[in-house]
Amino acid sequence: MMLHIPGVLTAEELADLRSRLAAGEWVDGRGTAGAQSGSVKNNLQIAPDSPLGKELSTFVLRKLGTNPLYNSAVLPLRLVPPLFNRYDVGMNFGAHVDNALRPIPGTGHRIRTDVSSTLFISDLDEYDGGELVLHGPSEEKRVRLPAGDMIVYPTTALHTVTPVTRGSRWGSFFWAQSVIRSQEHRSILFDLDQSIMALTQSHGPKNAEVLRLTNVYHNLLRTWAEM
Repeated sequence: MMLHIPGVLTAEELADLRSRLAAGEWVDGRGTAGAQSGSVKNNLQIAPDSPLGKELSTFVLRKLGTNPLYNSAVLPLRLVPPLFNRYDVGMNFGAHVDNALRPIPGTGHRIRTDVSSTLFISDLDEYDGGELVLHGPSEEKRVRLPAGDMIVYPTTALHTVTPVTRGSRWGSFFWAQSVIRSQEHRSILFDLDQSIMALTQSHGPKNAEVLRLTNVYHNLLRTWAEM
């Protein structure tokens, strides 16, 4: 399931984040890539172990924790702390697959990567190119979103970032291990949860059918969850 989540960051939060990133030190992005992806990666990143990288990563994590759409769609168990990248003119990321297992820095633990996310930080009028392209079995999906919006998609997808031809594209990216391993099951639970929320708004939380569907949701979650 691919999902566009609008307005993850406010205009004020974006302005502060951009000013912090502008003053930061950018390093070669290949430092966090695997063997295959490193051979086709050409971008810059804020060093993840730098004080700025850690501080901004914590900020994004806090925003995700309060975003109901993200939590409904992903049902995150653990996350790799968000990273921050930059594509200047001529930079791109060729077709690649994200690693199935990623370390959580400083913990000695690794997670299974189920869901990938890209949070767009640059405004659309600040750059050309830089599209996130998801390569499906029958079609390509091209993503280029306003600043503050985020796209989530299965980590199983082969994907590309096209060359930037003008300006600079900044973003944050990260991976989550979901409590629900199956993409199909996550989609079912997301649709059900969204319906429950809509019915709760129109009929109230004490409505018999709302309660029945809520019970079904939690029973499915209980059946499918891996903790």
